[in-house]
Amino acid sequence: MDETALSENKVTLSIEGMSCAGCVSRVEKALSAVDGVSQADVNLATKRATVTFDANATQPKSLVETVVASGFEVPAETVQLNVDGLSCAGCVSRAEKGALALDGVISAEINLATHKGNVTFMPGLVDAASVAAAITDAGYPATPVLAHEQAQRDREQEARDAEIGELYRALRFAMMFTLPLVAVAMGRMLGGMGEAMLAMMPERAWMAFEWVLVTPVLFYAGRRFLTSGWSELKHFSPAMNALVMVGAGAAYFYSVLALLAPGLFPAGTAVAYFEAAGVIVTLILFGRYLEALAKGRTSAAIRKLMTLQVPTARVERDSTIIETAIEDLVLGDRVHVRPGERLPVDAVVLEGTSFVDESMISGEPLPVEKGEGDAVVGGTINGNGALVLEV
Repeated sequence: MDETALSENKVTLSIEGMSCAGCVSRVEKALSAVDGVSQADVNLATKRATVTFDANATQPKSLVETVVASGFEVPAETVQLNVDGLSCAGCVSRAEKGALALDGVISAEINLATHKGNVTFMPGLVDAASVAAAITDAGYPATPVLAHEQAQRDREQEARDAEIGELYRALRFAMMFTLPLVAVAMGRMLGGMGEAMLAMMPERAWMAFEWVLVTPVLFYAGRRFLTSGWSELKHFSPAMNALVMVGAGAAYFYSVLALLAPGLFPAGTAVAYFEAAGVIVTLILFGRYLEALAKGRTSAAIRKLMTLQVPTARVERDSTIIETAIEDLVLGDRVHVRPGERLPVDAVVLEGTSFVDESMISGEPLPVEKGEGDAVVGGTINGNGALVLEV
C-alpha cells in the first residue's frame, strides 16, 4: 500500500476575519506554502478552509499558526463533558492529560466534585467526540453534555448574527454623519444655496465643519477597514480593505492639510475632499452589510442541504457488509445502497442499475438512469434498483 496515502490527512478549519476574495487567496497561498500541504481550499461563504497534508511533514497546529500569522483567527470551541470514574485528584490529572494529548486541544479543566469538565479545542483539528473518546481511553468514561453539532451550529449562527448586527450599527452611524456631510459639501456648489451658505460662514469654517462630520465616520464606523487594511499591507497582500484605507485616508489627510496649511498648495488647489472619504466608507459598509445578509442566507441553505446526507452507510469490509458512520468511509470503500435509500456519499457505480432522483441538485423532476461507471451524488435518492458504489 502507498505509504504517502496512509500519512495523508485532511482537516477543516473555521476562519474568522475573511471578507473578500483577496482574503481567501492570502489564506490559500499561506497554507499551500506549508511543507507537506498538497491542497488548500478556502470557502468565503462558510468561512472554512479544507487542507490536505502529509502527517509526516507537518502537524495541524502548524496550519493554525499559519492562518493566525496571515492576520486571521481560528476560533476555539469549548465542550462540556460528563466524566465518570473520578475518585481523586490523580484521576482528574490523568483525565485532563488524556484530553491534552490530542492535537488541537488548548485546555482541559475537570471538576472532581461535579464530575464535569470543560475542554477548549480548535474545531477542525479535533471534535467533541474525539475529546470524549480520549478521556474514556484514559480510563474515565466521558460523554458530551451537549451535542457537538448543535453547539457548532449555534456558535456559527451567533457569530453571523453578531457580524450582521455590528455592520448594521456601523452603517447607521456612518449615515447619520455622511448625509449632512454630503449636503454641506454639495450645497456649496449650487448657485443660490452656495451663496447663502457662504454668507452664513466662510469657506474655511465649512471645511472645518466637514472635518468634524467625517472624522467619526472614518475612525469609528470605518475602523474595521483601517485595522484590516493595515494587516493586509503588513503581510504584503493588499486587498479590498487596504484599498478602502488608502483611498479614504488619502482624501481625509489631504483635506486636513488643505484646511490647516493651505499655503503649502498651489493657488486654488487647497480644497477639501472630506465628503469623498465619508461616502467611500459608508458605501463600502452598505455593501458589506448586504454581503453579510446574503452569506447568511447562503450558509443556511448549505446547512439545510447538508441535513439531507444520511449519517450512516452500509459498507463492505472483509467480504462482510457492516453499517458505519459516513465519517469513517475512506476512498475506495464499496458501499451498498438498497432501493429507496438516500445515497450516503459522492461515488461511482460499480454494480447494478437504477434510476436516481437528482432533483435536489439539478432541479429536474425526472429520475436519471445510473449504471456501471456513472457518478452519483450524496444525498440523492435511489430508485427501485440496488447499487454497489465506490467512494
